[in-house]
Amino acid sequence: MNTDPAEHTRDRYVMHMPITIRWNDYDLLGHVNNVLYNRYVEIIVLELVRRAGVDWLADRVVPFAAEVCVKFLRPIGFAGHVDAALRVGRLGNTSIVYEVALYMPDDDLPSAVAHFVHVFVDRDDERPVPIPGSVREIFEQYVPATA
Repeated sequence: MNTDPAEHTRDRYVMHMPITIRWNDYDLLGHVNNVLYNRYVEIIVLELVRRAGVDWLADRVVPFAAEVCVKFLRPIGFAGHVDAALRVGRLGNTSIVYEVALYMPDDDLPSAVAHFVHVFVDRDDERPVPIPGSVREIFEQYVPATA
């Protein structure tokens, strides 16, 4: 995963959303506990999956998390929220790689960068299957124009 700051400016991402930092997200060192970075990544990824119309309870084809990697660059300190940003890094036949950056409010350098891989599977046999066309159409809107 590339951690070059030039690759992770806010304008390089397509989707942006604030995520509230709860008081208990902080540790004794006064910054967000590292495990919560994964939660923030999951929140923005699941928001895109929701926008794509995936019905986790009813759809025959559902995404399974296959890999999550977070690179911690700087602590997230006291703030009311963290700014999460997402872009689709790779859209394959059966899988998608989401690239995520987490920023302190009003900071242009990320505190963390991450990638998250979903593999779409048949609900019954849990074998990889193509991403449904309607879902793919939404995901394509989050591929950066420079990609």
